[in-house]
Amino acid sequence: MIGHSMVFEMNRGVKRVRPSSSKRLLFAMITGAALLAASGCASIVPYPQVAADTSVSPTLAWQRVLQENVNDVGQINFAHLRDHPESLFQFLNTIGDYSPRSNPALFPDRDSQIAYSLNSYNALAMYNVIQFGIPVKLSGHEILKFFELRRFKIGTEYLTLYRYENEVIRPMGEERVHFALNCMARGCPRLPRVPFTSIDLNQQLEDQTRFFLNEERNVQVDDVHRKVAVSSILKFYTKDFLKKAPSLIAYINRYRKSPIPPDYEVGFILYDWTINRQP
Repeated sequence: MIGHSMVFEMNRGVKRVRPSSSKRLLFAMITGAALLAASGCASIVPYPQVAADTSVSPTLAWQRVLQENVNDVGQINFAHLRDHPESLFQFLNTIGDYSPRSNPALFPDRDSQIAYSLNSYNALAMYNVIQFGIPVKLSGHEILKFFELRRFKIGTEYLTLYRYENEVIRPMGEERVHFALNCMARGCPRLPRVPFTSIDLNQQLEDQTRFFLNEERNVQVDDVHRKVAVSSILKFYTKDFLKKAPSLIAYINRYRKSPIPPDYEVGFILYDWTINRQP
C-alpha cells in the first residue's frame, strides 16, 4: 500500500482537485516573488574571490567538489564543503565569467550548453544551501527565497535559479534534465559524483533518468488498487514529458524494468524539501 499523500490524475483525462490552502498560498508567494524579481528586488549573491589555479580546469574543480563532498547515494557533506570551499568557489567564478549565452563560441553545440547548464545549476544550488546556513529543510518563504529572491551571475546575466531553469534550461527541449538538475533536497534526483560532459551527456542523462524512474521512492505501484504514485517532478514538468510521450505512464515505461499498466491511475508523491545532507 502507498502511504504518501497524493493528488490523482486519471490516465485518460484529469480528475480536477481543488488546491489546498497551503498550495494556493505558495502559488501566490511565487507569483509575488516573480514580480519582485522582475522589478529588480531579488538580491545578488556574490561569489567569493579565490586565487586562480590555472593548473586546474573548471570541470576538474567541480569534479573535486563532487568527489570530496558527495557520497555514493548522492548525499552532500555540506559541513565539509562549507569549511573547504576553494574548489567550489573556483567553479562559481568560472560560471560568472563564461556561459553559453554570453560566450557562444565556447559552447558550439547543444550538448556542451546543456552540460554547462546542469553543472552550473547544481553548483549554484549547492552554494545557495551554504549561504542559507545549511538548513534542515526548506519551507514556505525559504523556498521562495531560495529559487526566486536570489540572483546569481551566469556569464553576463544575473538570474535566479527559477529563471535559470525556466528561461534558459527548459527551452533547450531536453526533458531528461529534470532527472539531473538538483536543488539539494531529498525529493531531487540522485546527485552524481562526476560532472556532466558534452561527450557523455546522452548516456549520462539516460542513466540518470533510468535510475530515477526505477527507484521505489519515485515510482510506487499499487497493483491492488490499480494506482501508481510518482515523484512530483513528473507533475511539475508534465508539459515537458508529454512532448515526448502520449502520457506520463508511457514516458515512465520507456525506462522502467517493470512496466506500469497504461490504465493505472496516476498520483503524485509529496515533494520532500528536506536538505539532502549526509548523516
